[in-house]
Amino acid sequence: MRRPPALDREAALFIDVDGTLLEIAPRPELVEVPRDLPALLRRLSVERDGALALISGRPIADLDRLFRPWQGAAAGLHGIERRRADGSPMSASIGDADRVAAASLDRLRPQLADLARRHAGAWLEDKGRTLAVHYRAVPEAGAAIRQAAERLLHEGGASLRLIPGKMVVEFQPRHHDKGRVVAAFMTEPPFQRRLPVFLGDDTTDENGFAEVNRRGGMSIRVGPPSGSTAAAYRLPSVRSVLEWLAGTRTEPAS
Repeated sequence: MRRPPALDREAALFIDVDGTLLEIAPRPELVEVPRDLPALLRRLSVERDGALALISGRPIADLDRLFRPWQGAAAGLHGIERRRADGSPMSASIGDADRVAAASLDRLRPQLADLARRHAGAWLEDKGRTLAVHYRAVPEAGAAIRQAAERLLHEGGASLRLIPGKMVVEFQPRHHDKGRVVAAFMTEPPFQRRLPVFLGDDTTDENGFAEVNRRGGMSIRVGPPSGSTAAAYRLPSVRSVLEWLAGTRTEPAS
């Protein structure tokens, strides 16, 4: 897979956070934000008249805390939350699909908490409208946790999807994903009529890659080669992402 060409100043930028902009930590609250990163995000956003959005599994409130004082367009919880470039939130109305998914998550919540308790070192991250079981501290339990999650998904109905990630399995409403949120941003200024660029590192980013490819943009997978991906380009590490965004390069594209 090729290294991406230099970043176009006119491109619309969509960037995942953990594993892409930030090194993954044992727990989400332990990540470290490089000192110059908020200023870099601000510069990239200003160059594009605001056409930069962070698209993350974290809530938007988390993104604001991590990258303050930067506070631009963003999508949280894989697109369940969204803030436009002008600062306005997307409509908070809850539809039937959201209610069905919420009821399914309510049924799963105690079962997933029990699953995490059965594997010392695993833990349940409850983000309200998504649920994730992390097993980074007990990788040997990964196969058992993934199998149990698949069974619970099968029993839980069609409103949810299960996304296996880096030492985590996450249950999300099926009707929200990063591809759909990229498509939503692209209908609005200042993203309209720009070629989109999407950077991500994990399974949850594949919908975003596919949407960007469909629009003739640039999809970039971060990290060492691992399995199949819809991304057309690759950067080997978080460090290389920050260098590429800043327009510098010191790390070889291994």
